[in-house]
Amino acid sequence: MMEILIVVLSTLGAIIILIAAIGILRMPDFYLRLSVTVKAATLGVGIFLLCAAMEFPFTEVPIKSLAIIFFLLMTSPVAAHMIGRRAFRSNIPMWKDTWVDELEETYQQNSNSSINHGQSPQEDQKYRT
Repeated sequence: MMEILIVVLSTLGAIIILIAAIGILRMPDFYLRLSVTVKAATLGVGIFLLCAAMEFPFTEVPIKSLAIIFFLLMTSPVAAHMIGRRAFRSNIPMWKDTWVDELEETYQQNSNSSINHGQSPQEDQKYRT
């Protein structure tokens, strides 16, 4: 019974990772590719690690697998957010059919109200991006 569950979960994990790979090819811009890839890959790898923990229940593998799953779930979204924010601040273009850009006004306000520490506006803008 356990083997069947492991096979089903492994297949599910592989399908989810395949969806992440297809998402890289199908999504029209960087931000959507990043979102699809991080979410699907994190879930797929987490399911694979869960399968490893179920396959070797009486060793140190379950503890290590659960620790890796925990750190993966904690760090992947943060890393994706940081990469996406850096891409936005670097003016990576969004898809032409993107309707809402909630961050544009926020970053314009921050760039107009910050202190330039004695630098020229051109130098100050260079360090912001």
